[in-house]
Amino acid sequence: MAGNSYGTLFRITTFGESHGEALGGIIDGCPSGIALDFDAIQLEMSRRKPGQSAIVTQRKEPDDVQFLSGIFEGKTTGTPIGFIIPNTNQKSDDYSHIKDNYRPSHADYVYDQKYGFRDYRGGGRSSARETASRVVAGAIAKQMLSDIKIHAYVSSVGPLSLETPYQELDFSKIESNPVRCPDQEMAATMEDYIKQIRKEGDTVGGVVTCVIQNVPVGLGEPVFDKLHAELGKAMLSINAVKGFEFGSGFEGSKMKGSEHNDLYNADGTTRTNLSGGIQGGISNGMDIYFRVAFKPVATIMQKQESLDNKGNITEMTGKGRHDPCVVPRAVPIVEAMAAIVLADFYLINKRY
Repeated sequence: MAGNSYGTLFRITTFGESHGEALGGIIDGCPSGIALDFDAIQLEMSRRKPGQSAIVTQRKEPDDVQFLSGIFEGKTTGTPIGFIIPNTNQKSDDYSHIKDNYRPSHADYVYDQKYGFRDYRGGGRSSARETASRVVAGAIAKQMLSDIKIHAYVSSVGPLSLETPYQELDFSKIESNPVRCPDQEMAATMEDYIKQIRKEGDTVGGVVTCVIQNVPVGLGEPVFDKLHAELGKAMLSINAVKGFEFGSGFEGSKMKGSEHNDLYNADGTTRTNLSGGIQGGISNGMDIYFRVAFKPVATIMQKQESLDNKGNITEMTGKGRHDPCVVPRAVPIVEAMAAIVLADFYLINKRY
């Protein structure tokens, strides 16, 4: 299986399955001499881990990171950083009913067709549990880019949307509720909606908005490695992501050029920022902001038609511990992937 690594100079390779002994990764290209805050790394893991609230999967995993290499006396050495995240709460029997069946909208069928063999326990390598390793790399990338601030938050759940511009939001409130929406009233409404969906045995999707501030001018490599193209690739590599837009996004297609152009100030900043902080594929120093759309979790606790490996249409009901809405737990993953992209481009830009 290829495609397990991401990045050019700052590069993360992940390994492991949902119900294997451990997840893990190797971070290559991290500069030496970075003093790491291990509590901050573990905090990022706690934001992503299962079992953290009543509106997410109740699988209990501490997600404690064990570093194996690349760090000495609390600082990075410049050599590959190896780490593992032990799996401690596997319930593989929850998946015995899909050993010979393909769940709708899961990767079961395509994995079986492509490789001729699959780990059916929790989806194996296709499980979103793989993203735990990305959060470790993203947490280190954030510390490498200490001046850059990355804030992601839930801006919609199903039909409920927070329309307040991000400039008017208090990002310190993102972690004050289990939905990770910085508007307390909307967060409560979203939480009630997710709980109702869960009672129905169903799931719901949503949108994560991400804002990156204090980005220097010059990150991004035309023509094929534009900054927004890499951010899009990084976000679309996250499980359940179905859409990515930055700046004015699709709404910008409805505007005239006279309305959409960001006019300059004398210092090179712009009066508006419909470009989303990126022009010509290169950061322009303004805030980078984008939206990531997540589909509803595919496993639902309702009867559905399925397909078995003999070509028969069968009936099945989801089992196990699953998120009714994955969006709140996706917030730190979006931040992590954004940090990895920026760290990579930061190192590339230093070559000039």
